[in-house]
Amino acid sequence: MTSADETDPAAVHDDSLIQDALAGSSGPERTCIVTRQVMDKGRMIRFVAGPAGDIVPDLKGDLPGRGFWVTADRQILAEAVRRHVFTKVTKGQAKADAGLPDRVVQLLERQLLDQLGLAKKSGQLVAGFDKVEAALRAGQVKFLLEASDGSADGRGKLARLAGPGVEIWAPLPSEALAPALGRLHAVHVAVKPGGMAERLALTLRRHAGFAQIGPNQSGSGQQGDNEI
Repeated sequence: MTSADETDPAAVHDDSLIQDALAGSSGPERTCIVTRQVMDKGRMIRFVAGPAGDIVPDLKGDLPGRGFWVTADRQILAEAVRRHVFTKVTKGQAKADAGLPDRVVQLLERQLLDQLGLAKKSGQLVAGFDKVEAALRAGQVKFLLEASDGSADGRGKLARLAGPGVEIWAPLPSEALAPALGRLHAVHVAVKPGGMAERLALTLRRHAGFAQIGPNQSGSGQQGDNEI
């Protein structure tokens, strides 16, 4: 029986197109209304029909109403918009705007920056080459975040210190990261293991699906060795 927060598989595709849940999935699962793939909802984004007949992204998953889940991938969401999938699953009660993928990117970036700010306030984050280097050497890093426009030299030095359990991400340029951390410049950022790191992991993976990036991607910026 379909739960109140899942879409009827027959609404868009035949049931035979639904794929098995991903191996190793440990959280609640939902069915993507576009691909019909069943997966951990942490790899998806929830949408609801707004009162004005629009489709509203629900990154926190707490907005009222029936949820429609889409894989956290820009191309897949764009396909949903192009094929009017949201209109079909809401029986004509709501329509997705063509700018929905861009809006999701903006919301994910805002969420990521807010979470980084909270991680700093709670002492779960350090920034600056020296502090990040010390945290890596002490084995106190879950994520190494680098500005996408940081120099390859500085990033390479820290990457070589990262153990096999440390993920390296370059989601945003320095000018976006710095204000969230209360700094003039922000190139190297380390997040300690813990609950905040897990929340950041979710946002980073969703953002990667829309920004076409992933862990361990290198940047090609021009900043020098005086990065902080």
